[in-house]
Amino acid sequence: MIHIVKPGETLFAISEDYRTSFSSLLAANPGIDPNVIIVGQPINIPGLPSPSTIPYTIHISLSNRTLTLQENGIIQKVYPIGVGRMLHETPVGDFIIVNRAPNPGGPFGSMWLSLSKKSYGIHGTNDPASIGQYVSLGCVRMHNHDVNELAQFVPNGTAVYIRP
Repeated sequence: MIHIVKPGETLFAISEDYRTSFSSLLAANPGIDPNVIIVGQPINIPGLPSPSTIPYTIHISLSNRTLTLQENGIIQKVYPIGVGRMLHETPVGDFIIVNRAPNPGGPFGSMWLSLSKKSYGIHGTNDPASIGQYVSLGCVRMHNHDVNELAQFVPNGTAVYIRP
């Protein structure tokens, strides 16, 4: 999978966002100077398939508080979600699912799907009444049965598009 460097990013931050070791990232990008990366530069992320090879995409509307699963551009299902509250907004942008953890416990419910932005994910909840609200610290909350269903469809590498 290829990541395009954005303003303010460092190679170390990119390694953290994709949950891959810094040394693995260097090895996957021979000849790169880790101290000099430029906006627009492609960085190979080892161990993840290209999102273009995956038929699924996830589209999140923060204002509608919905997560839409598409397969080959066709809507398969729309789920209600909870999103970040004031001062802890859910980040807007294009991400991918980089890993997953079933039964993470606590407020994360029955499933955690990590996004390619450190500390953010799509997860279940131990507070179902929070779905449909602006309540989280920036993550996307789903009913446990919904996030479990979603996780059965989408593999790591799935593109996630978060919009206002």
